[in-house]
Amino acid sequence: MKRKGFIFDLDGVIVDTAKYHFLAWKNLANSLGFDFTEIQNEQLKGVSRVESLKKILAWGETSVSEEKFQELMTLKNTEYLEFINKMDDSEILPDVPRVLDYLKDNNQGVSLGSASKNARIILEKVNILSKFEAIVDGNDVSKAKPDPEVFLNAATAINVKPEDCIVFEDSVAGVQAANAAHMISIGIGSQDVLHEADYIFNDFTEISTEFINKLINN
Repeated sequence: MKRKGFIFDLDGVIVDTAKYHFLAWKNLANSLGFDFTEIQNEQLKGVSRVESLKKILAWGETSVSEEKFQELMTLKNTEYLEFINKMDDSEILPDVPRVLDYLKDNNQGVSLGSASKNARIILEKVNILSKFEAIVDGNDVSKAKPDPEVFLNAATAINVKPEDCIVFEDSVAGVQAANAAHMISIGIGSQDVLHEADYIFNDFTEISTEFINKLINN
């Protein structure tokens, strides 16, 4: 088999931490006197914490000082960490371990490319940190998706050329970042939302071993 690079986003691909982001952002918005909806939360997928807070404040037609802005970011992350500290391997999305194990057993490069600054903590909590050859997260990049920086760095970390990499993403910005990096993009989620991806699946239960082999050997 050839050696390809398989790069996984975290939130919504490996685990569903979007619900915890939603709860923490909603509590923060409520504390500022306005509401925050699940529809708005969808628009924050793949977006950094700084940009997310800017969007939320704009939606709430609220402005704060730089000092208060930093305080709110810390507050949100503290509450989010309280949620993820209770996570365990039951929160891994269906069939993700099967795919990770198959890739590892067949000597494929496996890395994480995520905007999350808590990626390592989450992977430790759900007991799959050891399945990744490299982790590139929000602590390692300066540009947010759809900029391809996170995926290009993830490819470099496993010593695989970008054109030999495959990215699993659940956000529009993530798919656009993968495409900008000239990688194969696989959308995990809705066809309507992720139509820019090369391939789209509802979840990993739909991704067969034969399909993975095709990706490796093409």
